[in-house]
Amino acid sequence: MKPLDDIKILSLEQYGAGPFGSLHLADLGAEIIKIEDPNFKGDVGRYVPPFNKGTDSLFHETFNRGKKSIVIDINSDEGRAVFNELVKKSDVVYSNFRGDVPEKLKITYENLKSVNKKIVCVSLTGFGMTGPRSAEPGYDYIMQGLTGWMNLTGEPDGPPTKSGLSLVDYSGGLIASIAILAGVHSARRTGKGMDCDLSLYDTALSMLTYPATWWLTEEYEVERSSRSAHPSLVPFQLFKGADEWFVVGCAKEKFWERLRDLLGDSRLKEEKFSNFSLRFENKKELIDILDEIFINKNADEWLHLLKAEQIPCGPINSLKDVFDDEHAKFREMILEYEHPNLGNVKQVLSPVNVGKHNKVEIDRAPLYNEHTEQILREELDYSEQEIQKLKDNGIIS
Repeated sequence: MKPLDDIKILSLEQYGAGPFGSLHLADLGAEIIKIEDPNFKGDVGRYVPPFNKGTDSLFHETFNRGKKSIVIDINSDEGRAVFNELVKKSDVVYSNFRGDVPEKLKITYENLKSVNKKIVCVSLTGFGMTGPRSAEPGYDYIMQGLTGWMNLTGEPDGPPTKSGLSLVDYSGGLIASIAILAGVHSARRTGKGMDCDLSLYDTALSMLTYPATWWLTEEYEVERSSRSAHPSLVPFQLFKGADEWFVVGCAKEKFWERLRDLLGDSRLKEEKFSNFSLRFENKKELIDILDEIFINKNADEWLHLLKAEQIPCGPINSLKDVFDDEHAKFREMILEYEHPNLGNVKQVLSPVNVGKHNKVEIDRAPLYNEHTEQILREELDYSEQEIQKLKDNGIIS
């Protein structure tokens, strides 16, 4: 038994944000049935290059392992009837479209409560289902610019910069997974489902955290810092050794004291560097001194010395370095399997560990249309004649 073996989710999900949210639930045992639209040949993520072949891609594999695929047109009367039968047997209807689409597709709680009064309708949209931007498409890159992330990222004299990863998408997916679990818990307790109106915009705003608090309360705007420096803790940034860059972070006074003593430079013992506030006020002078010291040894030498004193530090790894690391291997975060079209596939697993559920049992992502007939037979008790009729009428592939 896995923790979420008793949860069934109908997912009208596509690309990255939506599938990333249900991915973690699938790893924990939830049954995720991807409803794919035959008019668009399914999830657009199936066709993302560079590693794509037919209706499969490594991008799609990353976000959809352990799920099922049913290809059905829910806008047709017959397709809608099949969808409603699945709604009756499910806990959640989950989607990620524009904010105006859930109502158009009739997948809100108001639309579905007569089918299943306990159904939880979770909509992860760009801007939410209300407000002046609700009908606008929303993507991670757009959100990072619109909500100030890019203005906080990059070198002070360089252009605004997005994160190297789609963090708004992924965070939105995680918010959706929390909402799904909370919604199901509430519906089972009260006997009544609900709408969960989530957005990438709200997610990105919420993740502004303390810079937002500083601005809203004191109108203090965080400026971009050179070398990815922390906006208030000094030193906490990139430094250059004789050969490569590395990170040192003094998030507590004890770490600064250890670093000061390790480096042994009398200038670091001056009163003007003795606490967080003073180091912040005198950060340029302090960083200049540290640069002068760190340039004299290779990064690996410094990391060895810093770790010995338990001072937070780390290298700037390539992906090869990341997955060669013994700790990455020990944590068993890599899933490897054979795919019928893509060959040997390796990917990282969800970091969510609950008890001792077995990650090894996790399966690959579904092929396009792989489970349509199986779901109709086994979950909805459709006869062969009924399935054939749906095929003949073009409702299923």
